[in-house]
Amino acid sequence: MNSSWMKWMGVDLRHYSKQVELELQQIEQKSIRDYIQESENIASLHNQITACDAVLERMEQMLGAFQSDLSSISSEIRTLQEQSGAMNIRLRNRQAVRGKLGELVDGLVVPSALVTAILEAPVTEPRFLEQLQELDAKAAAVREQEARGTAACADVRGVLDRLRVKAVTKIREFILQKIYSFRKPMTNYQIPQTALLKYRFFYQFLLGNERATAKEIRDEYVETLSKIYLSYYRSYLGRLMKVQYEEVAEKDDLMGVEDTAKKGFFSKPSLRSRNTIFTLGTRGSVISPTELEAPILVPHTAQRGEQRYPFEALFRSQHYALLDNSCREYLFICEFFVVSGPAAHDLFHAVMGRTLSMTLKHLESYLADCYDAIAVFLCIHIVLRFRNIAAKRDVPALDRYWEQVLALLWPRFELILEMNVQSVRSTDPQRLGGLDTRPHYITRRYAEFSSALVSINQTIPNERTMQLLGQLQVEVENFVLRVAAEFSSRKEQLVFLINNYDMMLGVLMERAADDSKEVESFQQLLNARTQEFIEELLSPPFGGLVAFVKEAEALIERGQAERLRGEEARVTQLIRGFGSSWKSSVESLSQDVMRSFTNFRNGTSIIQGALTQLIQLYHRFHRVLSQPQLRALPARAELINIHHLMVELKKHKPNF
Repeated sequence: MNSSWMKWMGVDLRHYSKQVELELQQIEQKSIRDYIQESENIASLHNQITACDAVLERMEQMLGAFQSDLSSISSEIRTLQEQSGAMNIRLRNRQAVRGKLGELVDGLVVPSALVTAILEAPVTEPRFLEQLQELDAKAAAVREQEARGTAACADVRGVLDRLRVKAVTKIREFILQKIYSFRKPMTNYQIPQTALLKYRFFYQFLLGNERATAKEIRDEYVETLSKIYLSYYRSYLGRLMKVQYEEVAEKDDLMGVEDTAKKGFFSKPSLRSRNTIFTLGTRGSVISPTELEAPILVPHTAQRGEQRYPFEALFRSQHYALLDNSCREYLFICEFFVVSGPAAHDLFHAVMGRTLSMTLKHLESYLADCYDAIAVFLCIHIVLRFRNIAAKRDVPALDRYWEQVLALLWPRFELILEMNVQSVRSTDPQRLGGLDTRPHYITRRYAEFSSALVSINQTIPNERTMQLLGQLQVEVENFVLRVAAEFSSRKEQLVFLINNYDMMLGVLMERAADDSKEVESFQQLLNARTQEFIEELLSPPFGGLVAFVKEAEALIERGQAERLRGEEARVTQLIRGFGSSWKSSVESLSQDVMRSFTNFRNGTSIIQGALTQLIQLYHRFHRVLSQPQLRALPARAELINIHHLMVELKKHKPNF
């Protein structure tokens, strides 16, 4: 197949093979000739290669020698490294031992400067304090080493004990002298307290080295300061109560007690004016930020100037002094006696407990006969503010005392409020003597009293107070209605109600928040009674017109407007009567209003409301007369133009 294919390609395979073989022979002969020609060069190259082999052999021998030398050097280096590491470890160990031994020796050796300072230097010198700290550190170090079984401690134990005893003796004498100096009359104990704080490390040294002496000093301090505080506050409280107002509220000075009530022959005369105990006045300034932390009152200065103060001012001065001294005492105890938490609380009450108990007993005794609700309520808010101040100063030791004071004040305040509520509830209007339509003194008392409590309560709201005031408000509203029922005419009743509601609303809006519940309630009552009074006021002069307009509007609404044709004579009479008398009627009702109401603004407002309602009535009358059944009425020509009527009424000014 291949030969046929070669034939097909036009080549003879046998001939081609011979030709290739011939060419190979020619090339072989040519290569032999070339080799013969280069034989000298090849021989030279062979000689050169042989020489190179000899050189390389010598180099191999040299490198072998070098390699053996390097191996020995490497082993020597490793040996040196191992020796160096071992020496480094021994060095570090020796340095560590030297440091430990140095510390031990330094801790055990007692230098001469320490001995001289402890034995000879006064305790007030700085070097005594410095060496005392050094002595404390050495004593602690010796105790630690003794626990580890260090024998060298026995060599210095005796010296340190003698120095410790000497230091404890000197410190004890110094601190006790400072504590005894508190007992001197007219001594400002804060000065020696401040001096003790400079040497507070003395007590720390006693705690660590002589606890019995530390306890002795602490007990002596507690006993001394406890007596000093008790004596000071008992004396201050007694002198403070001598500058209280001589006239104070009594059990009969209640809101519902009539001014004409008489007491027994042997009873004390009541306050010149009961209204003063229901009025806040300037008393509320005692809880203002500037007055709350003002300097305390000085009783003998006040007595020389014949000054007198309400109870809440005395209460503030007493408790501000108590707060200030208690905070200072608590912080001193924590810092000097190195206590905190429950331990500090217990130590504080060991010092101040008798004083606080005496203060609570005095307050309880005073409140048993106190009937001044505003004073008690101000005292409550003074306590609430002082409690916040103590919290800001991070003094929790007075928390229980504040709770105890409030536990005395709140029940008394609620009792006085309930007594006032009951007094208003049980008041008989018939026993109040002659009545008139002006604001009643009981409602004025309530308005002043309620606004006082609401204004005080705004800064720190209390829901219980608002509930009690709500009960009092209900009783006052009922009282006003009972008194109003004593008047024979509805008009007088309304005048009385409006005058009282307006007065109470005015006082509350002036001294309390405009959005208070009391203001909202009395505003609704005033609006309702004012609207009723305006209708009552317009009834005599314009009652016929009012009745006709209502009847006519009802007929028109029911679709019975035809029945208006029979009212022509009545309508004519109403038109002519209104045209002839409206000016005099308006003048008369204006004068009547201004005579009836004590508040100028309220009277003016009622007149304006009446005139507005009159214009609206006449406008409705016009709409009725515009019906087809009355449109042809001749008297319509006599109707007063609405705009003209409005202009005339605007020109009208009440004669005050």
